[in-house]
Amino acid sequence: MSPKQQRGEATADLLLDAALRVYVAEGEGGFTVGAVTRASGVSLGSLYHHFGSIDNLAAALTHRWLSRLLSDLVMSLRSARTARTGIRALVRTYLAFIQDHRDAALLLHSSMADRYSMAQGKELRDAQEARLSGFAQWIQPRVEAGELAPLPLPLIESLALGPVVGVARRWLSGIEDVDLDEAARILPDRIWRSLAP
Repeated sequence: MSPKQQRGEATADLLLDAALRVYVAEGEGGFTVGAVTRASGVSLGSLYHHFGSIDNLAAALTHRWLSRLLSDLVMSLRSARTARTGIRALVRTYLAFIQDHRDAALLLHSSMADRYSMAQGKELRDAQEARLSGFAQWIQPRVEAGELAPLPLPLIESLALGPVVGVARRWLSGIEDVDLDEAARILPDRIWRSLAP
């Protein structure tokens, strides 16, 4: 990589890091070009050069953190020996990510990310295909071996992650009746029951 490319990547990273800080501090209403350039110390021209618009910056930021979450989830599955331990690892990894990366989790579970996902659903899914295929590659043999219920992949994803996403959103909203450690103890077995053959 040339020095110019390295500087370009460093500038893009500065903008993405600042964008997350701005989003968390100011919310969607304060997520503006001016706020991000002030927080990053990067010029307006550089933001437009690297991302083209504030919407593209938000999309890149969402994509960045979704990629990290999906990578963590797929890695947790690779070390699982059984379908049941895989589901347990998936749930616990998701909840650990929420605790460890609260700011990014706020973004990923926001209405802004939801709108982006709905508007760019196919593009987002295509961009994440390698990671999602890792999930499918783990699930399919277990369905075929009778270790998981014979359900379509989207339904398995929804049953495995839907309750976890619901708990994460509740915790991120500041409702104090949710304990993520307790959820990590209880949810894996409850979710497993819905996916067991």
